[in-house]
Amino acid sequence: MPKFVILVALGAAFSLASGVGVLVAQEKPASNAPQYKMPAPAVNKPAAAPAARLTEGVSGRTIEEIIARVNNEIITRSEYDKARASAEDDAKQECAAKCTPEQLQADIEDRQKNVLRDLIDQSLLVQRGKDMGVSVEPEVIKKLDQIRIQNNLASMEDLEKAVSGQGVNWEDFKNNIRSQILTQRVISSEVGSHITIGKDEVQKYYEAHQKEFIRPEQVALREIEVSTEGKKESELPDLKKKAETALQRVKDGEDFGEIAKRLSDGSTAKQGGFLGVYKRGELSKQLEDIVFTMKKNGLTDVLDTKQGYLVLQVMEHYDEGQQPLAKVENEITDKLYSGRMEPALRDYLKMLREQSYVVIKPGFQDMAGGGNSEILEVSATPEVSKTKKAHKKFLLF
Repeated sequence: MPKFVILVALGAAFSLASGVGVLVAQEKPASNAPQYKMPAPAVNKPAAAPAARLTEGVSGRTIEEIIARVNNEIITRSEYDKARASAEDDAKQECAAKCTPEQLQADIEDRQKNVLRDLIDQSLLVQRGKDMGVSVEPEVIKKLDQIRIQNNLASMEDLEKAVSGQGVNWEDFKNNIRSQILTQRVISSEVGSHITIGKDEVQKYYEAHQKEFIRPEQVALREIEVSTEGKKESELPDLKKKAETALQRVKDGEDFGEIAKRLSDGSTAKQGGFLGVYKRGELSKQLEDIVFTMKKNGLTDVLDTKQGYLVLQVMEHYDEGQQPLAKVENEITDKLYSGRMEPALRDYLKMLREQSYVVIKPGFQDMAGGGNSEILEVSATPEVSKTKKAHKKFLLF
C-alpha cells in the first residue's frame, strides 16, 4: 500500500496554515453567515502539574515521556518526534529539486520549530469540538472509504490489515482522521463563519490591483487518473472502464473534485484532482491541442497516456490580456478570505489557551508562548500499566 495513506491520517502536527487553505477552498461561509458570541469552553485546571514520564509499576520502566499537558490531555515525546519527522518529509516533498540543500534545511527548521505549537493547537481545537458536541463520525467513515478506494482495497478489513502491516495502530489511525475533521469543523464554525467578504471589497481590490490580472492565455486543470503502471494487459479493459465510469458520473452531475478524491490514483487526488494553471508551451503538444480549445468546465474524453487513463477538466480558461472581474472574482475572494482567516484563527487559539490549562516541560519550545512549568515524575498505577496504548492518555490523571 502506498505510504501516503499513513501520511493522510498520521501527520501528527496539524498544520494550521494548510488547514486554513482547505477552509478557503471548501468551507467558506456564506456572506450572511450569522454572527454570535462564542460560549467559553469549560476549563478544568488540575491541582498538580503533569508527570514528565509515565512509568510502569515498581520496575520504574519508562513507558512514555510526557512533554506537555493541555487540560486533561497529554502530548508525548513519541507524538512530538513523529510530528517533527512528518514536517521534514513535507519539506522534502514540497522542495523536491527546486531548493538548494541550505534552503531545504532552513525550511525543515522553520516547520519543526512550530511542531509543538501545532500539536497544542490541535488538542485545544479537538477538545473544543467535543465540548460543543460536534459529531464527525459520518465524515470519518467517508474519509476511510476514500482511502480504501484510492488504494484499491476491497473492504475496510483490508484497509485495517494494510495499516496495521505498516506498524500503525488502527485505532490511532482512525483517531487522527477524526481529530483532523473535527478540527476543521471547529475552525469553520467558530472562526470561518465570522469572516465575510462583500462584493464591494472584491471590486475595490480588483480596481486597485489591475496589473495582477493581466495574464497570458492560461487554463486551470484538474484530473482523474487511473494508473496502469505495473498492471497486466488483461487488467487494462477494467481500468479503462473505471475511468469511463468516473467521466460519466461527472457528466451526470456529480462533482469532479469529489469523484477525483474517490477514484483517482494520481497524487492530486487529495486536492480534488487539481493540477495547476498552465500557459501554452507548458503541456505536451497532445494535451495542449485539446485543452486550449475547451471552455470552462469542459471535459476531455478518456485519454490513454503512458501513466494510465486520464480525464481532464478545464476549471477556467483565461484569455490573453486583462482578465474581467467575473473570471477572477472567486480568486480575489479566496485571497481576501485567507488573509483574514489566519490572524483570526491565531486570535481564537490565543483565547482558547487563556481559558485552558497548558503546561510544557522545560526544554521544549512552544512558539505560541506560555511559560514552562515543572513537570513531576510519577509511577503509573497497575491499572494504568495494563491499559491499552490508545487509552493511556485518558487515564493518567
